[in-house]
Amino acid sequence: MTTIIVTGAAGFIGSTVCRYLRSNNLARVVGIDKMSYAATRASLASLKDDPDFRLAEIDICNGAAVTEILNAESPDGIMHLAAETHVDRSIDHPGDFLQNNIVGTYALLEMARHYLAVLPADKQQAFRFLHVSTDEVYGSLGAEGRFTEDTPYAPNSPYAASKASADHLVRAWHKTFGLPVVISNCSNNYGPFQFPEKLIPLCIMKALGGQKLPIYGQGLNVRDWLFVEDHAEALVQIFMRGRVGEKYNVGGAAEWRNIDVIQELCKILDEALPDSPCRPHNNLITFVADRPGHDERYAMDFSKLNRELGWQPRTSLPDGLRKTVAWYLANTAWCEEIRQRKYGGERLGQLRLVGKD
Repeated sequence: MTTIIVTGAAGFIGSTVCRYLRSNNLARVVGIDKMSYAATRASLASLKDDPDFRLAEIDICNGAAVTEILNAESPDGIMHLAAETHVDRSIDHPGDFLQNNIVGTYALLEMARHYLAVLPADKQQAFRFLHVSTDEVYGSLGAEGRFTEDTPYAPNSPYAASKASADHLVRAWHKTFGLPVVISNCSNNYGPFQFPEKLIPLCIMKALGGQKLPIYGQGLNVRDWLFVEDHAEALVQIFMRGRVGEKYNVGGAAEWRNIDVIQELCKILDEALPDSPCRPHNNLITFVADRPGHDERYAMDFSKLNRELGWQPRTSLPDGLRKTVAWYLANTAWCEEIRQRKYGGERLGQLRLVGKD
């Protein structure tokens, strides 16, 4: 059976990829995660007794530990999802993003390069390194158009800049050293197990507690929303069938303004919680000062992925939101543990701009 290393395996998207690979018996999976604040072993609980899954608590910046795993497990490829991902946290602590997203990716590329060099020719030919990135590397769109794989990079946040840097490193290791890489860039993910610093799970948790739902600016920023399980399927397709040296955009075909997303979320909460004293939940919506450098609009052209690999999203945003709300309502203990021990829903990323009052 094929063996795949998945970095960031206990994170939101990484854990979904691990569950997808194992539920479809597509590969033996070795997960790597340093278990930072957003990682949870609960997201991998369904794989606890699976003999073809292993989770190793390793920082990808630790070259010796990564090398040991590579030599011990003899993987046929790496799906690299380990990253710091929250824009607001990148405003507060940009150094963490440079270390984990840039230095971490560099270290992993180097360890993969040295591992690959001593493999037999047939295993070298089959090996793949998938680097999972974001649409934020492209910057901000106006009212028209979509990002394509050829859109110039124009990152506007420390997070986006760190991911853009990592993308360039991955491309360079392919061009210079011949590492067989593929890059994916995705739109905004949502779904079960998402750490509640992001918009949708944050508003679900706040709504359940009867708290205000904070919307940046007037909520007019547009995002292309991608259900995480659809994304996992796309990533596996790209890893297994994508062309070496290429990059593929992954989108959800669901461009919605943030305010409209939360209005829809409130409607679903009203239906799911008919006895809630907070109904109608849209009364909880409140507008707060915008995030510095907040990109206006993202939209992904994923026609290349559809044309070459036949992938398209299966889940509409309303259906995905219903699945997401149902999961959070069924897992309130998970939410409460995070609130008590890791993150209580406070506002992040409010550093004063240079030269501004």
